[in-house]
This record gives sequence, C-alpha cells and structure tokens, in this order.
Amino acid sequence: MIGTLRRKFVLIVVALVGIVLAFMLGSSLWSTYTTQWQLIYRSLDAALQSDDLPMIGGSTNEPSEYSSGGRLVVTVSLDEEGVLLTTNESLSAINQDTLSDVIEIVLASSETSGRIRSSHVAWESESLPDGGTKIALADTSDIDVAFQNQLITSIVGFVCGLGLLFIAAWWLSSWILRPVKSAWIQQRRFVADASHELKTPLAVIVANMGILQKDKTLSEDSRSWINSSVEAACQMQGLVTNLLELARTDETIAGDANAKRKVDVDFSDMVQSAALEFDAMAFEHGCSIDEKVQEGIHITGDPDWLARLVKILIDNAIKYAGEKTVVTVQLTKESNKVHLVVNDHGQVINPEDLKHVFDRFYRSDKARSRSTGGFGLGLAIAKGITESHGGSIAAQSNEADGTTFTVTL
Repeated sequence: MIGTLRRKFVLIVVALVGIVLAFMLGSSLWSTYTTQWQLIYRSLDAALQSDDLPMIGGSTNEPSEYSSGGRLVVTVSLDEEGVLLTTNESLSAINQDTLSDVIEIVLASSETSGRIRSSHVAWESESLPDGGTKIALADTSDIDVAFQNQLITSIVGFVCGLGLLFIAAWWLSSWILRPVKSAWIQQRRFVADASHELKTPLAVIVANMGILQKDKTLSEDSRSWINSSVEAACQMQGLVTNLLELARTDETIAGDANAKRKVDVDFSDMVQSAALEFDAMAFEHGCSIDEKVQEGIHITGDPDWLARLVKILIDNAIKYAGEKTVVTVQLTKESNKVHLVVNDHGQVINPEDLKHVFDRFYRSDKARSRSTGGFGLGLAIAKGITESHGGSIAAQSNEADGTTFTVTL
C-alpha cells in the first residue's frame, strides 16, 4: 500500500508540475514565433507599399519598416501574363529557382501570402492597377534556425527538469509518507499481535465449554446458554484466523519474503479438488458446479494460501448462486498468465457495492447480506492472497452474465 501511495504521489506531482512547465515553455515558444513572423509580414507589407529604398543616415532616426529587424526583402513585379518585369535586388540577391517557385505558387494560388519552408522564404503579393502582380519575398533562415534551436533547448530543458523533479519528488515522498508508513506498520503489528493473543484464550473458552456441554446434569436452559457461548466463541476463532491471514498477506505485500512459502503447485489439481469438495455444499444450496480446468497448469506459490483462495471464491459463489443455476469454475493458461474464473448466477451486485466487495468488513445490504454468515473478510483475504503472489483479482456483475470473479496469476 505504501509503495502504491508513494508512486501515486510522485506521479501526481510530476504530472502537475510537468503540465505547468510545458505550458510555460509552449507559451514562450509561441510568443517568440508569432513575434518574429509579425516582423516578417510587417517587412513584406512595407515592401509592397513603397518602391523607395530605405535611406541609411537619413534625416529621421525612426527605423524603416522595410528593413525591420534586419530582414532581407526583395520585391518583383509581374505583368498580367505573369512575365517578370522588374526585380529590386539592391539589398540582396535571390536564387532564381526559388524566385520561379514563388512566382508559380503566387499565380496558381488565391492566397495573398505564404511560405516555402524548404527554401526558408516567406512571400506576400498584391494586384497592381494595370493587372500585374507585385510580390515581396523575405528570407526566414535566421528565424527558422533560431526557432529550431529554441525548440530543441526547450525540449531538453523540459526533459531534464522533469527528471530532476522526479528525483526530488521521490525523495520528498519518502519523507512525507514516513508517518503514514509508521502508522501502517503499527496497525499491521497490532492486528497480528492482538490476533495471536486472542487465539489462546478463545481456545481455552471453547475447550471448557465443550467439557460443560458433556455434563448431563445441566438443565436445558443452561445447556442452551453454553451452546450459544460455544457458537459465539467459534465465530470469534474464525474472525481471529481471518485477521491473522490478512496480517500475513499484508506482510508479504509489504515485502516480507518469509511470510509465505514458494513451492511448485499443481494448480489444476488444486482447483479440481476444491470443486469436488464443494460439490455436496452446492447440492444442498440447490445448484451445481461445472468445472472447466485445463490440465497441467503449475504455478509457484504458497499451496495453503492458493487453496484458501480457490475455496473462498467457490464458497462465495455457491452461497449467492440462485437455485437450479450452475456455478462455473474455469482455469486456463495464456502465455505466462493463469486465469481462474468463478461465475455464479445469483442476485446481481449493484455497481456501487461492486467497487467495495474486496474491502475489509464491507458487506452489501442487498446482494451480499449478513444472512449468509461470515464477517465480510473472505474476499479481502482472496485479494490479499492474490496480490501477495503478484497477481490481480477483479469482479463483474450483470443480469446477463451473473457475478464473475477473475484471478490472474
């Protein structure tokens, strides 16, 4: 649980800061890009509006829009047939192939502006009164190179920033979650210790009550009280046993490798044996078991826990299966994954309850009621056993397919 909480904390921090950082870098890039292109089109507009060249050392100190930002601009004039009449090359020369490409694009396009990315050229055109066309061209090499360099720098900075943020967030998460980890460990220890301490006195109570039950001198009223006490003590023993199992699975999930055994288990044989064991119970509940087990499936794990997992799911399915229905127990293997599927056709679990079926002590008021017995720990234990073996468990419930529990190992 602590590891999952830590990963979620780091993921949220990195995601939130990453979004903010990406927005800031993106805004900076967009602002730079749009500003530079505004300068280009100002230069092109000025070149189209004036045939006069900018005067160096003139009477005014205001910068000429025609040469805004040191932009290299060339204007050309075409007659109504598209024949080149004049070219203003006083500030720069233009490649003839590029000029031909621009003229061809202008004559074929209805747009009044555009760019040729491969040649790093932007253009703008206007129609002349005599039917001809005037075109202004600007070199964009410096802008393209600068923007590309800024983009690369931003990406590298973004990646490096996220990397440093991840390291910092991972380190901080250990410090922030230290109180939570301490509380979690103390809770696990309390459950395990309290369960161990309760086992002995409960065993003594059950044993003593058993002796009293054999006393033939007791009245019926006294015997009923003793029988009630024995039943309550046995229920408490079951609860203590379940709590101990939960504590063991918690220790395994938390990283205690000694909490469970690791041996080769014939899972196919285990599932078939469990289905056969519950066959009589299913008959008493008015249903039947249909097992579809693929032969020869072996997994590595704790055989006691795995048997407990299978029995919990089958027992749960039989308890809630409707009369004259079939409980299906299916075991298959795909690649390196084993799927155990247990299905029953009883009362459907509503979606709100379905989200909590694996919670400890949780029981639905309708579909999974206390009338069936237990403490609401069976499915929590099943989940703990599954996760302690590195697997996952899921539940689905609907009118058409019934209730299905799927374990993947």
